[in-house]
Amino acid sequence: MDSKLRALLPEDKLDIDAVARLVTEGYPAIQPLLPDLLTWMQDINWPVAQALQPFLASIGASLAPLVRTILNTNDDVWKYWVVACLVAESRPLILALEPELKKLAYTPTPGEQGERIDRLAENILRRLASGGSESVNPWVNDV
Repeated sequence: MDSKLRALLPEDKLDIDAVARLVTEGYPAIQPLLPDLLTWMQDINWPVAQALQPFLASIGASLAPLVRTILNTNDDVWKYWVVACLVAESRPLILALEPELKKLAYTPTPGEQGERIDRLAENILRRLASGGSESVNPWVNDV
């Protein structure tokens, strides 16, 4: 990857100016940076993650192979944020990852259950089937 492109990457979790530059470059120009950018989605509380979220979700189905890689890790918190903040916000990405969402919903690991990724995936699939726009947040209505 060339150094000009690499220079677009955020330097720290507060570097939202870098996100603005990335968005200006747009997709597919920043495609080689996607694996690095997805690492920022490990914690949506980071300002960089919040700034990246709408841009990454807008990429849609082209993001599916990289999301599959994340879903095959043991980092359940990262999986949660990627599914909740990227997959749930992109119908093309939901459709591309429907088999993976079914696996998460119906045969989750204990860690995925602990992070409620199973319920999140179920809610996304339910919303997809209904064509509705209800929240997919698995924490809603919990006591």
